[in-house]
Amino acid sequence: QVQLVESGGGLVQAGDSRRLSCARSGRTVGSNAMAWFRQGPGKERELVAAVNWVGTSTYYADSVKGRFTLSRDNGKNTVYLQMNNLKPEDTAVYFCATAREYGLTLFPGDYKYWGQGTQVTVSS
Repeated sequence: QVQLVESGGGLVQAGDSRRLSCARSGRTVGSNAMAWFRQGPGKERELVAAVNWVGTSTYYADSVKGRFTLSRDNGKNTVYLQMNNLKPEDTAVYFCATAREYGLTLFPGDYKYWGQGTQVTVSS
């Protein structure tokens, strides 16, 4: 079993920066891709960013490209989402997830373990 715990959410103003962290514990053996998803009020969950196991391949949604950066520290079993120039439309609960395999994947069904989420609210 794998546990994922997100942290770093909160209330920020438009234009601010915030860094989310996702700490992975439990069964740490294995190499898995990881991702950040978000779900805004009244919206479906969407993929924000994803990375493969070694960190050489990444994906960003068009809405966050150039503003968000996903990174991972496998030695600390942690992934980060650096969010810059936040906008009110970034308001959402942010979830991290770990995939079943090591390769980059964009499909939610390929992610086996999910965190509980951390709320990010961006005021205008």
